[in-house]
Amino acid sequence: MTLSIQPTTELNIEEFLKLPITKPASEYFYGQIYQKPMPQGKHSTLQIELASAINQVAKPQKLAYAFTELRCTFNGLSVVPDIAVFEWQRIPLDAKGSIANKFEIPPDWIIEILSPEQSPNRVIRKITFSIQNGAKLGWLLDSADESIMIFEPNKLPELKEKQDILPVLSVLENWQLTVADVFSWLNFA
Repeated sequence: MTLSIQPTTELNIEEFLKLPITKPASEYFYGQIYQKPMPQGKHSTLQIELASAINQVAKPQKLAYAFTELRCTFNGLSVVPDIAVFEWQRIPLDAKGSIANKFEIPPDWIIEILSPEQSPNRVIRKITFSIQNGAKLGWLLDSADESIMIFEPNKLPELKEKQDILPVLSVLENWQLTVADVFSWLNFA
């Protein structure tokens, strides 16, 4: 079950970021705190396999990098996408040139994996907010019907199934992945 922690007074983003870290992570939407559900087998498998596949293609050429459960705080909200993909040149760095701890920009590609007890509308709101604030691509994976909803700026959402080829970031344009490829990672037989 997704928990909604109802504060007695509405918190602002700075107050939220000072709260202790929760496991699973909590997210901040418009003054409210929502705790993400604990990942289960299908969710965890898809998250690991998809992030690994993206990094296998993107990291060697320094095109992009996929982060799992990375807090992204931007435009007054703080979200923790299942997978946040950043194009290489946009990855925040510290003064030493190492990866920064705080990411205060939206990911280029936000990927969410719907859990059975999760509110689809809350997840869609997170994806669309990211798209409205600079993300180039959003995916919502639903393992119940093995479909992926695609979100892109200035387009209506589009449902992809089976052998449909999925859109990816333009820096990964030579990489093709179908919906069936993604959900095949769930087969352990």
